[in-house]
Amino acid sequence: MTTPEILMPAPMLASVITALDERFVLHRLWEQADPDIFLATVAPRIRGLAASTLAGRIDGSWFDRLPALEIVANFGVGYDNVDAGAAAARGIMVTNTPGVLDEEVADLTVGLLLATLRRIPQADRYVREGRWPIAPFPLSPTLRGRRIGILGLGAIGKAVARRLEAFGVPIAYHGRSRQAGVRYDYFDTPAALAAASDVLISIVPGGRTTRRLIDAEVLAALGAEGVLINVARGSVVDEAALVAALEAGTILGAGLDVFEDEPHVPEALRSMPNVVLLPHIGSASQRTRAAMGSLVAHNLTSWFESGRALTPVPETANMG
Repeated sequence: MTTPEILMPAPMLASVITALDERFVLHRLWEQADPDIFLATVAPRIRGLAASTLAGRIDGSWFDRLPALEIVANFGVGYDNVDAGAAAARGIMVTNTPGVLDEEVADLTVGLLLATLRRIPQADRYVREGRWPIAPFPLSPTLRGRRIGILGLGAIGKAVARRLEAFGVPIAYHGRSRQAGVRYDYFDTPAALAAASDVLISIVPGGRTTRRLIDAEVLAALGAEGVLINVARGSVVDEAALVAALEAGTILGAGLDVFEDEPHVPEALRSMPNVVLLPHIGSASQRTRAAMGSLVAHNLTSWFESGRALTPVPETANMG
């Protein structure tokens, strides 16, 4: 039997490349002197695509060029970089990497929340700049007495909630519908959740349905003592509205791990003292990224060995 040929448009972890090299004929598109000419040569033989956000949007234009494509294995639990609907319509399986990063992202979310409220990065800079001997660091806001709203109570949202329960803070949530067996208060709109919260944590998937879900109305509802934490996708927040809200004092502060045009972050956000900025590192530990990469490889292996994927996305879950 012919060994399946896999295309990797952009680099992934060395462990993923090694695993795929051992099991498939792996083509590294980014290494080619002329990617378009190379792709035209190998495209008719490509049956699998190992994708990540670094590869850009994987949509119908890719599917048109890869007539033998059977599966797109995406590196990440979010897969808004892949047009899963278009893939499903063509009978192409799409997989992601859920589960293996939930705890890591939840840890980071709580850390970002505490860093934002207690101004930990600002305090670190204060010491490094030699300012402590001159005057004490200003008093910070606190987590004490705050109400937490979680926008998107999926697996990661629940992991965040479990951690925050230990802090003794009330928790509420909004999602597409009320979840059975969940004891947290439910609000039927993001604005209603924001109005009932002092901290709004965004952990919804990206994509068309959640684009700019957190807009000026939601930020106004969050209020002058409110803090936004976004570990979802940059597209979920209206970034211009967020900048305006921070500048006007409509909200107190923000902790952001994701942005609309990564890796480019607006100067307005970078210059604000009440904002903590991270370079999209929610799942970026060595252990978790290795687990994500392993799942990419195992999805491809399972598909070509058994015709079944391990973690299909909902749009393609009934295939195979």
